[in-house]
Amino acid sequence: MDGAVGAVAAVAAPPSSEPPQPLPDLDTEGFWQATARGELALCRCHDCLLWVQPPLERCPSCAGPTSFQPVSGIGRVFSFIVVRHPAVSGFEHELPMVVAIVELEEQVGLRLTSRIVGPLEEVEIGSRVVAELVALPGGDFHAPVFRPT
Repeated sequence: MDGAVGAVAAVAAPPSSEPPQPLPDLDTEGFWQATARGELALCRCHDCLLWVQPPLERCPSCAGPTSFQPVSGIGRVFSFIVVRHPAVSGFEHELPMVVAIVELEEQVGLRLTSRIVGPLEEVEIGSRVVAELVALPGGDFHAPVFRPT
């Protein structure tokens, strides 16, 4: 190591063929429980009915309690990128893939980031999409992806 004291050689971890698995916490547990039941659910205030994303224990508008409630999964592409180089292990076989911010029809500003599946040519800002849940390889989780309609 050319005389460097305390230097540690960096070793790259071997690439995984499976994507990383979610680590549910108190804020996201309801989301993952819903996907396990085959539902897409987001956080909503019991009092003023505001959808809250990312999820919070209390509504930022009225301080009311929140819980996860089903959403339609229908929305429009708000923004997107085309990923052409692997950034996350386990998705190499999906490249090129679209990662998008989708605004759901339930509320202006209610957005969820996810992959868009289907032909790249069909994706543009404002495209109508619908969610579907797909199994995440390597674990017991299901994650939402969106498909152009």
